[in-house]
Amino acid sequence: MMAAPKAPVLGGSAKDVTLEEGVFGAEVKPHLVHETVRAEQNAARAATRGGKSRGLVAGGRAKPWRQKGTGRARAGTTRAPHWTGGGMAFPPNNRNFDSKVNRKARKAALRSALSAHAQSETIGVLEASGFDAPSTKAAVELLGSWGKDLPVLVVAQPEEEALIKSFRNLDRVVVTVPAELEVQHVVWARSLLVSEGALEQVQGRAS
Repeated sequence: MMAAPKAPVLGGSAKDVTLEEGVFGAEVKPHLVHETVRAEQNAARAATRGGKSRGLVAGGRAKPWRQKGTGRARAGTTRAPHWTGGGMAFPPNNRNFDSKVNRKARKAALRSALSAHAQSETIGVLEASGFDAPSTKAAVELLGSWGKDLPVLVVAQPEEEALIKSFRNLDRVVVTVPAELEVQHVVWARSLLVSEGALEQVQGRAS
């Protein structure tokens, strides 16, 4: 039987905290992670690329010349696709890139991404009380003493302002809150830091 996953507590007392085994000790399913990350990225696409067909471009109402007797090819409008200033033949329009991933699969993907960090020992728990006031210097020192690779994802509660302000200006460090945590954030990060206050919420989102 495998031991329950643990993570070191940083920024305060030197100890380990036991993580919820159902969330951080789950089987890693790469196909679910890939599917969910792709869905999250598609949802963020603006999908605003577009063009005008011959019916949308301005002008072209009058027939440019009479039907017969000119020696030229007949033409009914100056806004046909082969005319300069004409519309596009098959213009791109607003496209919906959304792909559906059900809630059960999303939770499984998040568990997989979190478990991968637990298995690699690249997850740490932040003691928010160690940041009474914003201090970028203290954040740099903490990351240096931890010794894990960048980029780092920091998950903290919105009210933990001192902690958030300490990390948010660091290069290759992204700070988010549990309600906005996405699988792509966890996969992108080489290391993961979760505050003690946010840990329960993160586990709740994945279970």
